[in-house]
Amino acid sequence: MRRTLMLLSLCAFLCNYGCKSNKEAKEKGEEAKFLVTSVLKKDTTVTRDYVCQIKSVQHIELRALERGYLQKIYVDEGQFVRKGQKMFQIMPMLYQAEREMAQAETDFADIEYKNTKALADSNVVSVNELAMAKAKYNAARAKLSLADVHLGFTEIKAPFDGIMDRFYVREGSLVSEGDLLTTISDNSEMWVYFNVPEAEYLDYRTKHQKERLQIVNLMMANHHRFEYAGIVKTIEADFNNETGNIAFRATFPNPKSLLRHGETGNIQMDIPLQGALIIPQKATFEILEKKYVYVVDRNNVVHSREITIAAEMPDLYVVSIGLKSGENILLEGIRKVRDGDKIAFDYEDPDKVIANLKVYVE
Repeated sequence: MRRTLMLLSLCAFLCNYGCKSNKEAKEKGEEAKFLVTSVLKKDTTVTRDYVCQIKSVQHIELRALERGYLQKIYVDEGQFVRKGQKMFQIMPMLYQAEREMAQAETDFADIEYKNTKALADSNVVSVNELAMAKAKYNAARAKLSLADVHLGFTEIKAPFDGIMDRFYVREGSLVSEGDLLTTISDNSEMWVYFNVPEAEYLDYRTKHQKERLQIVNLMMANHHRFEYAGIVKTIEADFNNETGNIAFRATFPNPKSLLRHGETGNIQMDIPLQGALIIPQKATFEILEKKYVYVVDRNNVVHSREITIAAEMPDLYVVSIGLKSGENILLEGIRKVRDGDKIAFDYEDPDKVIANLKVYVE
């Protein structure tokens, strides 16, 4: 009986071991089959992001031009105002009195000049006396014009159509000449400034056709794209020696007044690349912040190789250093092989791989 039990146990062990060995062999056989594709060389366009500052085409400070009490504010903060609309009134009584005095002196000089001219026409007074009377009249008129200017300074009007900012004074405040009252912004168009590195600037100037304006898009702070495209119209003259960047300026229409002075965002600019080497991102792995791929040689042996990424697109990398067009790279099973392993694989055309990634390279 004991001998029979031992034989049954041995049979069960051998059966279990055999089944397990077959299962492991099967799994090993499945793992040994890998998917390989090749490096695709193709003209494409990549989108680069640049942090930007949004400015109004006109953004100015409104300051008091005369000293006095702020008698009246005719507008409100955040209000849209039209060119020439009255905004502030500084108490004009002193300047009104000065203007009336100048007007009286002008009227007296005018009468005196006319009387002298009549006498000069009758040869009663000399020509010199007439010239002196005329000069006195002209001086009085100039004084009246100056009084009109000073009186006009007490009434502050909008210099252009725009949106009011906050008030820095309130009604009844005593303001001095030069005191800041508010700011006003013309937001009909917006100037968006962004900094471009020197190398990218050189590529832009080399490849970009001067007669064709560069179109850019604006990604706003809420991660939504602004509905209107902008055009790069200006590049500043000098590089910033500290950052190695140069400022570009794009102009955006703003018919709905969504953009305001001082906002931030990201400019998205399309950069054409000729003969770019494109690979799927999932074909890469990272070691100490460096990117690698497994290259498959003619003997089906995999070799790890460091690569340099020139640009990034959704699910794709553009490689500048490390790969050649048409080289085979391991697409799937990266973590299951080691440098120098010989593998069996299925090959998939890179165009088909990219199509399966739902990315379109134009």
